[in-house]
Amino acid sequence: MTKSVKVLLYYLSLLVLFTNCDTKDEYYARPKNLEPAIYQQLEAKGNFKNFLALVDKAEYKSILSAAGYWTLFAPNDQAFAKYFAENGIAGVEAINKETAVKIVSYALVYNAFMTDRLDDYQSNTGWVVDQAFKRRTAYYKGVYTGTVKVGNQVLQNQNIISGNRTGGYVFSDNNNKYVPYFMQIFSANQQLGPTDYNAFYPGSAYNGGFNVVNAKVVNQNIIAENGVIHELDTVILPLDNIEEYLANKSEYSVFRNLFEKYMVYYQENSEATARNKVLTGSTSPVYAKIYDGQLEFALNDEGFEVRGANRQNNEGQSNTYTIYAPKNEVVTNYINTVLLQNYRSLDEAPIEIIRDFLNAHLFPTAIWPSKFKQAPLKTSQEARIDLTGNVVEAKMLSNGFFYGTNKVQEANVFHTVYGKAYLDPKYSMMIRALAGYKESLTTPNTKYTLFLISDAVLTAAGFSWDTRFNYWVYTPPSGGAVISGAQAQVRLQRIIDLHIVTAGDNRNTIYKDLSGEDIIKTFSEEYIRFNNNEVFAAGNVDRNERVKLTGPVETSNGVVYYVDRILNFTELKPSQNIAANPNFSHFYSYLSKSALMFDAATLDVKGTTVGTPYTYLIPTNAAIQQAVKDGFLPGAVATGVPNFTPTNPEDQDKVARFLQYHIIAKEQVPFKNQIEEPRGYETLFKTVNGNTGTLGVNLTGSQMVITDAFGRKANAIKANSNILSNRALIHQIDNYLRYQDN
Repeated sequence: MTKSVKVLLYYLSLLVLFTNCDTKDEYYARPKNLEPAIYQQLEAKGNFKNFLALVDKAEYKSILSAAGYWTLFAPNDQAFAKYFAENGIAGVEAINKETAVKIVSYALVYNAFMTDRLDDYQSNTGWVVDQAFKRRTAYYKGVYTGTVKVGNQVLQNQNIISGNRTGGYVFSDNNNKYVPYFMQIFSANQQLGPTDYNAFYPGSAYNGGFNVVNAKVVNQNIIAENGVIHELDTVILPLDNIEEYLANKSEYSVFRNLFEKYMVYYQENSEATARNKVLTGSTSPVYAKIYDGQLEFALNDEGFEVRGANRQNNEGQSNTYTIYAPKNEVVTNYINTVLLQNYRSLDEAPIEIIRDFLNAHLFPTAIWPSKFKQAPLKTSQEARIDLTGNVVEAKMLSNGFFYGTNKVQEANVFHTVYGKAYLDPKYSMMIRALAGYKESLTTPNTKYTLFLISDAVLTAAGFSWDTRFNYWVYTPPSGGAVISGAQAQVRLQRIIDLHIVTAGDNRNTIYKDLSGEDIIKTFSEEYIRFNNNEVFAAGNVDRNERVKLTGPVETSNGVVYYVDRILNFTELKPSQNIAANPNFSHFYSYLSKSALMFDAATLDVKGTTVGTPYTYLIPTNAAIQQAVKDGFLPGAVATGVPNFTPTNPEDQDKVARFLQYHIIAKEQVPFKNQIEEPRGYETLFKTVNGNTGTLGVNLTGSQMVITDAFGRKANAIKANSNILSNRALIHQIDNYLRYQDN
């Protein structure tokens, strides 16, 4: 087609258009079968006169008459008649514009939802059916006036805007309030019943249909050009959020004041200030009220998010916050008897204690009344708040479920073994050192014996915390090089591990009685021993010292003891511990003179690895002599006199293989007063084919019996066993052990 033909056709089309104006108007005219807009639809129904009067007063008529996409929960005239009577209001004329805006905008939900979609969650990845019970409304609080604290200054009558994140404020989020509703399909999916609704609204009936707050939907899915209308039998005003509700309830003022005093700060926001100037003409600054970022949630956040996770769109549709708010008298009593055991006031206590107390009452999930026992309580063993006995009121608020209680939620962090150090300032250094263990030590179902080290004891042991660089420093008490940072941390960590005893690693034993004698496996799988209410580790043996105890003190998950010095690891090598014991002289002589087994420069046993656990089974000197007589070690066969320095390579290899078979690899095997089934262990020994030599160990309750590859038995001599070494245990045995070459 040529360009001139195209131009001709273009002008012909314009001629047709201008000569058929009536056809054009008809094409773009509003379809006759299209439903009226929301405002006109309500007018046509005839029983929304009061609500429409408020729409006019709130200046929402143009919004509800124009194009849009809304859901409106509209109270009918009978609802207003009830509202006027209950509140002593003469009529709609007596309602001011501010209240009109609240009623209208809180009734107005973004996006149009029929009942078949209201109970579905609009997730980032698409619809999730039957998971929603709230929707975001057009109402938000905006800037309000109150008192702020900036540094040490208390400023009255300041402009404030609510924070809308835990630990922050996002200018683009108006913090719109949500309106909750109760629908049969959602209830069935969540296994909820009428009692869940009636716990929050005892005066409102629910028959499994469709309720919005305390109102019943009497006519649903009224279609309008710009949305959907659901008719209500009750007028609904914006629900308070958790912060607002607490502020108006004096019986929870002690609990609330902990948030206000310790967990809130105010931050001037330039964007909010600029917007407020445009809206009001005020040049005064606007301060965002922000809650501590380590709280489970911010009480003034109208949306929903789980701390530490990215906020998802519309999360507030499917989940909400829950708070247990204890009454003044029980909070005061708990503070005085538990939190202030070792402080004169909360001002002296670490802020973490206050935060943990408050977090014990905050849950970033909806805890429905019928689900109390299934509640995912992060800080407590179980739901220690009973709905019937402890909840004095239940409220469904705009951003969460509120339960007023006559009982404090007892946090594990205060009532477990960890709490005995946590609540005592004399143990602040140990609490710092236990930072990585907090979650484990506060788990109620795991039992512990914990030996607590005071700041004074740790300082005497050479440890300090450098506040400038935020790291540990170790200064050897007897002199030597000072270490800091990672090196000091590793050293201290090993010491701390010696003070933590998990019951599960010790046949579920909690050591409430240390008056006898036994050996205990600690958190790092090194061993300590006790005897007559004193304990010691390998390093204490080196210094010929014992650790004296005060205790035990029982807690919800075990017992604690207070120590007068640290349980310390040894700086010596296992070879040095063996050399120091005259009962091991023959074994050590073979070891120290074997170039195949001993590094004279480092004092390490060849074939072992630093940091790996081992068990040394050392035959008596008499058993060593018998091995010589039997031809398994070099020496005089007739007399059993050992030859510790054989020159024959075959004899040198014989010594190495003999020693290797008497060292259990990768495990410390204690001699304990308990019965256990025989168990096989690998040794350092390898056959000529490269197979690992094994032996068996059996605890009978009074004996430790070792069985070699030929089925021969050796008994550990208890008086000279359980010798603590550097990640190793040493036992004397009354017989030598024979290995198989293939």
